[in-house]
Amino acid sequence: MTYVGILITFVFVNNFILTQFLGLCPFIGVSKNVDAAVGMGFAVTFVMSIASLATWAIYNLVLIPLGITFLQTITFILVIAGLVQFVEMIIQKTSPPLYKALGIYLPLITTNCAVLGIALIAVRSDYNALESFVAGFSAGLGFLLVMILMSTVREKLDVEWVPKPLRGIPIAFITGGLMALAFMAFDRALLKNILG
Repeated sequence: MTYVGILITFVFVNNFILTQFLGLCPFIGVSKNVDAAVGMGFAVTFVMSIASLATWAIYNLVLIPLGITFLQTITFILVIAGLVQFVEMIIQKTSPPLYKALGIYLPLITTNCAVLGIALIAVRSDYNALESFVAGFSAGLGFLLVMILMSTVREKLDVEWVPKPLRGIPIAFITGGLMALAFMAFDRALLKNILG
């Protein structure tokens, strides 16, 4: 698959939030505010990109030669946890307001199944190092795109009239469901037509 194909696949066709339903905790929890959603989206994009590359290297240069590929999941989780700690320290030093806005959701990137998911997909798809990085970066961009869209809609819904039983989380889930339906228009046939 070409790099453009990987980009389109993970941003639109197989968006982790809207088509694979991975990473829903920050999708619902952080998407109340555009600034926090953008910050979380960039943090997840960075972690996904670097984690995909790091896990590819560990898998191909350590786990396969030693014959211990059965340890891939636990190894990948440890790598992701270390990267998240690194990102958390950087955000805390460079942007204390963003660090405060992200709150508990920043350390939860460690357990965000989307980050582990892209690392496992890249390894199982036999991507090379650059393809793994592009896949991680693309999945992060897809995450960022959906976070921005959702936070923008939720900010509008906060000032519009919504029936009382649907306010807050219920309308967020309904909105997410409608967004997922819209993203169903991006399918493999569209990808094939675009890329030839």
